[in-house]
Amino acid sequence: MRHDHRPAPNPRARLDPVELRVTLAALRSACEEMGAVLVRSAYSANIKERRDCSTALFDAAGCLVAQAEHIPVHLGAMPAAVAAVIAERPRPGEVWILNDPFRGGTHLPDVTVVAPVEVRGHTIGYAAARAHHADVGARQPGSMPADSRTLDDEGVVIPPTRIADARGVDEALFERLVSRMRNPRERRADFTAQLAAVRHGARRLAEIAERLGSARLASAFAETLDYAERRTRAGIARLGDGVRTARDFLEAPDGDLELRLRATVRADELELDFSGSAPQHDGNLNCPFAVTLSACWFALRVLTDPDAPASAGALRPLRVIVPEGSLLNARPPAAVAAGNVETSSRVADLVLRAFGRALGQGTMNNLTLGNERFTYYETIGGGQGACPDADGPSCVHVAMSNTLNTPIEALEAEFPVRCVRYAVRRGSGGAGRFRGGDGVVRELEALEPMRFALISERRRHAPPGAAGGAPGLPGRNFLNGQELGPKVAGSLQPGDRLRIETPGGGGFGRPSERGA
Repeated sequence: MRHDHRPAPNPRARLDPVELRVTLAALRSACEEMGAVLVRSAYSANIKERRDCSTALFDAAGCLVAQAEHIPVHLGAMPAAVAAVIAERPRPGEVWILNDPFRGGTHLPDVTVVAPVEVRGHTIGYAAARAHHADVGARQPGSMPADSRTLDDEGVVIPPTRIADARGVDEALFERLVSRMRNPRERRADFTAQLAAVRHGARRLAEIAERLGSARLASAFAETLDYAERRTRAGIARLGDGVRTARDFLEAPDGDLELRLRATVRADELELDFSGSAPQHDGNLNCPFAVTLSACWFALRVLTDPDAPASAGALRPLRVIVPEGSLLNARPPAAVAAGNVETSSRVADLVLRAFGRALGQGTMNNLTLGNERFTYYETIGGGQGACPDADGPSCVHVAMSNTLNTPIEALEAEFPVRCVRYAVRRGSGGAGRFRGGDGVVRELEALEPMRFALISERRRHAPPGAAGGAPGLPGRNFLNGQELGPKVAGSLQPGDRLRIETPGGGGFGRPSERGA
């Protein structure tokens, strides 16, 4: 699958380099403002504290032109959501909502809101915001079940749906939607924050268009895509022609699932072929293709030019081959809750490993807690892999995640949970000329009856090092001192303690080369 969008800008509307740079900064600033509106208006800790949300702007054809530096797995897959809305022929003033993984979404808790932007009767682009909601109505509080088998097990499925128009929000539809989820008042508040974010982004994009003129803005979009393409192609060319391969595993409850990659560099193009990977699974580690593509794009940016504009132009030199019906290109009604968070991390790992990088923790350590009164979701940082010229950072969110942690003060003030320990997992990073980063120890005590679900990886397979570097320590999960598997759910009574020790990153280079 190749991604290509090459509009022919009017030569008389072209921007000089300085004006283009200023315009790009204005677009990025608009995306950051959208994110600020969303975070500051949201109610749930998952958005206002952890900032598990992302915002972006798109051109009239639905190509990503600017984004805030938010969550990679959100942003790389967001063009599929915008494309799904465009297929419904949205009208000016409307706002659309969706979470269906097979119609533009990722997994059900990630709900996307999209609004077309019109200037003088013409659609000039789209504003979009995606946020992970603390519950979307699954049987498991928090809607991240460890044992789901079909999409219906994971919550309310929302196809592309018009939620508002120029007259206002469709209150009856809104109420039907949130009434099927836990804590409907909190859900309503978070959805409203998303609506505010996309409307703010639409206003900012319209203001830029009025200032520049629609033709010059379209030219700026096209030149941005071309510039990102040129820089990405130059970065691919520096990798050198040839074929690289990698294999790795996902830790399903009933055994390991193998993923395979054949990466081919030809001049300034990159082909990533995942043929031979495990078929679609009856658990929830499946990925829709948009999530797989998102992970490939993240790895491509890491390997080539992270500072190039994060736009659809960077995808033009990339071809991704994934057989339909495989774990990385699943078909409905496959469950996908873990695919978005864990399998996406392993896809990024595969690409980086093929090109000789030491790997980070490779998991988001997803924990959900809740009952009918509250729901809470968090991901937990760990060790990053060492670089060829530096130690890996410790206690950070790695690869496809870019969230913050939930501060202990906010956690204990809002939820019936006590944080018993939150510390660096000393010595968990792999040895090497440059050491991998250390993981985290996080131990939580329940203060009232609740259920929990834990979706994690790198418990059976350690994050590998590179160039002779040692692997990081694998992670471990415990309930009251008894070790648990990587995917588990159960109940907690007051006084029960969950302890999560996250993996360290792999080292780079032989330890004997480290010196003093």
